[in-house]
Amino acid sequence: MPFKTISVIGLGYIGLPTAAVFASRKIKVIGVDVNEAAVATINRGEIHIVEPDLDMVVHAAVTEGYLRATTTPEPAEAFLIAVPTPFLAAEGRGDPVPDLSYIESASKAIAPVLKKGDLVILESTSPVGTTEQMSAWLAEARPDLSFPQTHGGDSDIRIAHCPERVLPGQVLRELVQNDRVIGGMSPKCSEAAANLYKLFVEGECVITSARTAEMCKLTENSFRDVNIAFANELSMICDKLDINVWELIRLANRHPRVNILQPGPGVGGHCIAVDPWFIVSRTPAEARLIRTAREVNDSKPEWVVNKVKQAVAEHLMAHPDKTAKDVTIACFGLTFKPDIDDLRESPALAITQQIVACHPGRVLAVEPNIDTLPAALVSRISLATPAEAADADVAVLLVDHKQFKVAPGYQLAKYVIDTRGMTAG
Repeated sequence: MPFKTISVIGLGYIGLPTAAVFASRKIKVIGVDVNEAAVATINRGEIHIVEPDLDMVVHAAVTEGYLRATTTPEPAEAFLIAVPTPFLAAEGRGDPVPDLSYIESASKAIAPVLKKGDLVILESTSPVGTTEQMSAWLAEARPDLSFPQTHGGDSDIRIAHCPERVLPGQVLRELVQNDRVIGGMSPKCSEAAANLYKLFVEGECVITSARTAEMCKLTENSFRDVNIAFANELSMICDKLDINVWELIRLANRHPRVNILQPGPGVGGHCIAVDPWFIVSRTPAEARLIRTAREVNDSKPEWVVNKVKQAVAEHLMAHPDKTAKDVTIACFGLTFKPDIDDLRESPALAITQQIVACHPGRVLAVEPNIDTLPAALVSRISLATPAEAADADVAVLLVDHKQFKVAPGYQLAKYVIDTRGMTAG
């Protein structure tokens, strides 16, 4: 069937670029989001997130009439759901559990406008079985329509899962060039979804089942998480043994079959820091290594904070006339990775918040990619340039932004906690 109108539910870091790329192919796209400010911004031809070149694509799509945003779903031939799937904090000593409320809300929002022949695709990274759950929510809301769980390939509505796998900062290019894994709840569902993505995807559209597609995305990010955990654990071991971990990794990686990743202050972002828990939530007894990797990476921020406390204590011992209130700490970087504005699940942000909570003295945040601080930090900390932070007593290097390589601002600090190897040479 031809797709005359496509609706994208959720206009964030994935939904808006996806909507813009479809619209750039001269297809009518209706973007839906509960954030009225974001909707208004998009309808002005502007963007509310930071992503290279996205502003130009959105402006052109809106100006030419192919992209429009609204807070209420409207009829379309295809609906792509790209809403958040965070996890709920663990109670007691339990594991975090997935929060599917955004997907449920999106499903119930589009249900009234569904009609026979429509395609619904879940793009949100989700635990195995979520696509089936989404289809069940839709079926409950629309008993007058048939769905794949009861009618297979003869269903009125096609349902599929197609996870995104793009890199922030390169989203527009990777949306087009990367292969897509498409898992329909029936072969006809997969076929319909593949036909939709082929409107702009230059990579291969690989067909599988919905559950395998869901697990594929979780597996990709869990693989990364486990390997980062090895590097982070190695960094803590080397610190205790007085070994330069950066030199060690460079030497070990000279082995033709060894490729150790770089350690850091933890793991952040909306994917790697979250997705492994989705596997653990479904198979807690079997996912032992995946859980341990998450625990290692989640423990790294506390380890960094303890290194900062140790540096402050050493500074006070060297300056007995000073108190902790006289010690200035500068935190370089707040985002979850270099050269972006994304603070989601950022270990750098968590570390800075912990330092602010426990340190009575002055704390500076050096983050060139944002203009305003999160609400939790506004009252206790201020944004500073590298030059303004140059007189800090303790410098905590959390994100290796390109600006810090040009104008470091931390080279005068007596104590430097380098979590990213920026001073390793």
